[in-house]
Amino acid sequence: MARRKLFVTTALPYANGPFHIGHIMEYIQADIWVRFQRMQGHEVHFMGADDSHGAPIMLAAEKAGKTPEQFIAEIEKSRGPYLAGFHISHDNWHTTHSKENSDLSQDIYRRLKAAGLVYTKPIEQFFDPVKGMFLADRYIKGECPNCGAKDQYGDACENCSTAYAATELRNPYSALSGARPVLKSSQHHFFKLSDPKCKAFIRDWLETPGRLQPQVVNKAKEWLEGSGDKALADWDISRDPPYFGIRIPDIGEEKYLYVWLDAPIGYLASLKNYCAKRKLDFERLLAECEQVHFIGKEIIYFHTLFWPAMLEFAGAPYKVPDHVYVHGFITVSGDKMSKSRGTGIDPLRYLKLGMNPEWLRYYIAAKLNANVEDIDFNADDFATRVNSDLVGKYINIASRCAIFLTRKFKGEIKLAPGDALLPKFQEASGEIGKAYEAREFGRALREVMALADHANQFVDQQKPWELSKDPANDQRLQHVCSVAINLFRLLTIYLKPVLPALTAQAEAFLRIAPLTWADSETLLESGHTIQPYKHLMTRVEEGQLDKLFEQGAEQPVTEQITIDDFSKLDLRVARIVRAEQVDGADKLVKLTLDVGSGTRTVFAGIKSDYTPDKLEGRLAVLVANLAPRKMKFGLSEGMVLAASGDDGPGIFLVSPDAGARPGMRVK
Repeated sequence: MARRKLFVTTALPYANGPFHIGHIMEYIQADIWVRFQRMQGHEVHFMGADDSHGAPIMLAAEKAGKTPEQFIAEIEKSRGPYLAGFHISHDNWHTTHSKENSDLSQDIYRRLKAAGLVYTKPIEQFFDPVKGMFLADRYIKGECPNCGAKDQYGDACENCSTAYAATELRNPYSALSGARPVLKSSQHHFFKLSDPKCKAFIRDWLETPGRLQPQVVNKAKEWLEGSGDKALADWDISRDPPYFGIRIPDIGEEKYLYVWLDAPIGYLASLKNYCAKRKLDFERLLAECEQVHFIGKEIIYFHTLFWPAMLEFAGAPYKVPDHVYVHGFITVSGDKMSKSRGTGIDPLRYLKLGMNPEWLRYYIAAKLNANVEDIDFNADDFATRVNSDLVGKYINIASRCAIFLTRKFKGEIKLAPGDALLPKFQEASGEIGKAYEAREFGRALREVMALADHANQFVDQQKPWELSKDPANDQRLQHVCSVAINLFRLLTIYLKPVLPALTAQAEAFLRIAPLTWADSETLLESGHTIQPYKHLMTRVEEGQLDKLFEQGAEQPVTEQITIDDFSKLDLRVARIVRAEQVDGADKLVKLTLDVGSGTRTVFAGIKSDYTPDKLEGRLAVLVANLAPRKMKFGLSEGMVLAASGDDGPGIFLVSPDAGARPGMRVK
């Protein structure tokens, strides 16, 4: 078998928050495939990175009172516990906010422009006169032009589902400042995706057998071959300042590359950064490797149209992806993930509760196939499958038989000739390997567990616990247990891509070198000795799952109240007219609030997430009838509402929508 060289990536998570279970599912899928390739002896370079540019990050950093660079650096530092915790084996984790990405993005832009595929034209956009920036649709609200529903975003109405241009909204306002936006013209740069040579290339690229799943090809062709208002449009690849991103080179004015242009180039930037660390030739390695991307179905459009076209017409050393493997979403008990409803899974909470990461790796793998299908996490099914398959079947083989080898035969393996079960297990490596290669992990694990059933049936039939009672059976006992341990070793090979940490424990117990796929062709021969057995994995306990899904586990919901109780609260809209640092206070900011009938002073514990200059002018919600509290810094005349959680990601001031006036009652 020829040795492959593979450059494998996972989609770049946006650097505005922690990983969610959807990220972890994708990383587990890619990691299993990568580990299988490495077991085959192939050379794999597995890259990851943060998608660190764009207006949302700029605005989130501003809200937190940090520079964008500080904000994304903190996010990047938080990635380690997740990746290491779930045994994700990226060779490099980088960021799109890097010299490598800037250099590559500007180079690709220049090449596309030289190829005649970049042009400029003026466009009209809404502009926020208070924030001093052009507004993306997500930052514009107003009344739906079709049904009149208020507070609808600038692209579609959530009430009647009508799609429209932001300029069609009635009474539009900026979701950032509340100001009425004005139309301004700006010169934008476009990638000519509709060019006939682009469309011809994409069509050929899509139709290359094995490159994409059939469902993905069909969807991409719908976009490619659309007509009328569904025709493939050219791509606006520029953004106006202020913007956190990469400057468009070689032009006189300040313009930035749209985040979705530089984001996938982050794959290449991570590889280039990795090559510099390893003293490898980036361009040579890129040319030699198969390029394989694992992504979610929500970003097919960018990865099957823009991305390959950009790479193709940028020219060498850039090359188009060999494969783009797309997966679906993960739901929880049939529902879309929602932390507030208790239907989400917090990966870091999972780890903090001491739950075995390989339980989740196995469960997700058992549900995955090569199609673009959503998978569902069901707590009862999770416990049953892990306890039955991994503990009840796989580990059970070693735990039942190793004790007799170490107690009576000093751990020595001794096989008699002619056992038919061992060759059957060895022959299964071909079909199981094909399933892993095709990303049919569920099928691979079903075949492994069918073998585990056969192994347990063998042990049940031979009854080593009965054989051990009579010394006359010692030869037979040693053979039976040696067969069982060899069956366990073969199953360990087949499970290693999914369970790397458990496999390492099993390898130590068996006293063997790290297992490769080719090791399925051999057996532990007579004379080999194993270590005394130590328990390899515990069972999933119901209480662990209860804690995982417990809503507000760190902040329990208090006892119910009546409407009369609630009416005792006097909640008022307030405007922060002044915000000041409090000398000697680690957490407090002094707020002067306009409450309509006058002003109030409130000391708020929000310093960790808000600097005073970012608070002035904002609306807040005040508990107006809270008894004043004398503090050493002064008198606090109420409390402003904010949301937070013990696990982060920070403190969030509760604010009414723009248009609310100081003194209004919140009820």
